[in-house]
Amino acid sequence: MNQVSLAQQANNEGLAALRGGDPAGAVVAFARATQADPDALPLWRNLANAHRLAGNNEGERRALDRALAIDRLDLGAQLRMAQLHQRLGEERAALLTWANVRQLLAGLDGELAPHIQAEIDAGTAYCSALEARLGAEAAAIVDAGQAHWNSAERRRIGAFLDHALGRRAIYTNQCAGLHYPFLPADEFFDREHFPWLDQLEAGTEAIRDELLGILDDPGEAIRPYVRMEEGSPPSPWSALDHSLDWGACFLWEHGVANQPVLDRCPRTAALLESLPLLRIPHRGPAAFFSILKPQSKIPPHTGVTNTRAIVHLPLIVPPGCGFRVGGETREWVEGRAFAFDDTIEHEAWNGSDQRRAVLIIDAWNPHLSPAEREAIIAHICASEAALA
Repeated sequence: MNQVSLAQQANNEGLAALRGGDPAGAVVAFARATQADPDALPLWRNLANAHRLAGNNEGERRALDRALAIDRLDLGAQLRMAQLHQRLGEERAALLTWANVRQLLAGLDGELAPHIQAEIDAGTAYCSALEARLGAEAAAIVDAGQAHWNSAERRRIGAFLDHALGRRAIYTNQCAGLHYPFLPADEFFDREHFPWLDQLEAGTEAIRDELLGILDDPGEAIRPYVRMEEGSPPSPWSALDHSLDWGACFLWEHGVANQPVLDRCPRTAALLESLPLLRIPHRGPAAFFSILKPQSKIPPHTGVTNTRAIVHLPLIVPPGCGFRVGGETREWVEGRAFAFDDTIEHEAWNGSDQRRAVLIIDAWNPHLSPAEREAIIAHICASEAALA
């Protein structure tokens, strides 16, 4: 008799022992089956089940470990391991393993057998109660400490706790162009890095008045922000392609002044000249009015380089507008500027029946030193000269 036949025979003996109410005998039989065919995952699941019924937690753990070593994506083994961790009070491991179970279930089609669904429901209830308890503990940490934390610490500690509890994903830089290493992948930059935002905000009313003059008589000042090449395949951007649903009125573009618009916005132009914007030949500054029509959405996307910070000064913001960078969503507040890293996935929407308008400008990533900024400029200029 070959090894597979020996394994099958021992497995049948184990199943018969279980039917006869003899889990200890089943353990002996299933152990012989796994010895005869150690790569057969169902045999290890059967052995784990027999150990469970016999009350041998460590035997069950060893058998499940062998099953998952054969196939980490086996739902049955993951389910039993999650239940084992739960039963033994291994809460962190239980949460992680139940998360594996949920991920595997998400890829399944059709309904589960009623008894399996009941086990899943029980696990879900367990995780919900545990997450609620951990969430309350996290809230207590925040309540005890936030009076002593500055705004940056409050935001980062909150993100840390949410991520640790599985309530928030952490996003990383995705640069389509120049990527500068070792910079923090922070979604929104701390305001303290940009002391000149107060100066920018003080000009809100004047900037908005000049924008309204353009909106009343745009001429050719406003163009579609998205202009894809003819023949581009369908994409999330197709709905905005050559559409004024997302319009842009550039004051500066790729370091080149749009003089007709600057002439119509003299106070805005003077303010921009006074700010420490990103200035690189043929790259910056960039400054434009971003105009999003009612019921329009800018899809999730990432930018070109993490060497810059993107600054928004909200000018016209009806209710129903929002902006997400990574795992944090904010509402624009008219006259309240902020800076973010656009190489982290972000999106925007206008769910109102009115247009939304924001002044967008480029600044340096505040974590770059003056020497690093000069090195970046020198590299870009040298590269362009070599490729000219």
